Amino acid sequence: MIFNSNKKFFIFILCFSSLISISSNSWLGCWIGLEINLLSFIPIISNSKNLLTSEASLKYFLTQAIASINLLFIILLKMTFIKNFFNNFYFSMLINTPLLMKMGSAPFHFWIANIMEGLNWMNCFILMSWQKIAPMILISYYYNSMFLTIISIMNALIGAINGINQISLRKILAFSSINNLGWMIASIMISENLWMIYFLIYSILNTILCFMFYSINSFFINQIFFFKLNNMIKLIMFFNMMSLGGLPPFLGFFSKWMVINYLILNNFLLMIFFLIMSSLIMLFFYLRIMYASFMFNYMKLKWFKIKIKFSYFYIFNMMYFFSLFGLPISTFFFYI
Repeated sequence: MIFNSNKKFFIFILCFSSLISISSNSWLGCWIGLEINLLSFIPIISNSKNLLTSEASLKYFLTQAIASINLLFIILLKMTFIKNFFNNFYFSMLINTPLLMKMGSAPFHFWIANIMEGLNWMNCFILMSWQKIAPMILISYYYNSMFLTIISIMNALIGAINGINQISLRKILAFSSINNLGWMIASIMISENLWMIYFLIYSILNTILCFMFYSINSFFINQIFFFKLNNMIKLIMFFNMMSLGGLPPFLGFFSKWMVINYLILNNFLLMIFFLIMSSLIMLFFYLRIMYASFMFNYMKLKWFKIKIKFSYFYIFNMMYFFSLFGLPISTFFFYI
């Protein structure tokens, strides 16, 4: 995918269309940017040689098209009937709903896990990170605080509970993405700077995990159990999963700690309770992925040894140190 010039062109259009949506001065311009984003992402994920990928691209097109139709209808409704735009309580809920569906937020999360199951790791990373930027920033322009509080709690709980009984690593990361979306919605209700810090850290940790699973060619939990992997790679994977779950003193805890700090200052105490409880559930099934691979007497397929390129070890060592940066960074950014 990386060396294909057509894919490079569509990736450029994908990035450019998100910037169109963010920088537009009208809702119609935002809708046009989201449509270009949709039409550039489908050629990136589609592959005629893989039926699962073709199915995933079709499902993605249908769900995004339904959300786009709803968004366009609400924009035209506003332009035609609703004059008091800034004071309308119900319109803010209406315009938030298709944007939440576009980023795979609960209760519109029915599509994201099935689509991720048909994608490779590079496309999974794009879907979990870049595709959330434009809808999230558009929500920050005009949102309903009460509605987003309920949506944030639903994301945290649905992402945590649905991830427990999964054996596919891609589905686990999809529900992890839904759970982290609850934290992102909570952070964007307070400050865009806070959301940018949280999203940047989340994207970096996602990059590390997707790159590791891509390099060892793993898609299911039992592959990590049975493959004869280097213990250092298992340790790095364990640290990054704990960091994504928000365990101190890792980097992922720093972003969650900042969100909790500002939610307390703004008296969102009920939201804090549900967000923290859901993070404990997330840590449980991250630990479930890793604990058996550390057992000495666990059955391993000795004849199926994963060989990692020597240059990858330098990247893995950088990942190892990056996840341990949480507490030193927190001393510098306490007064953000």
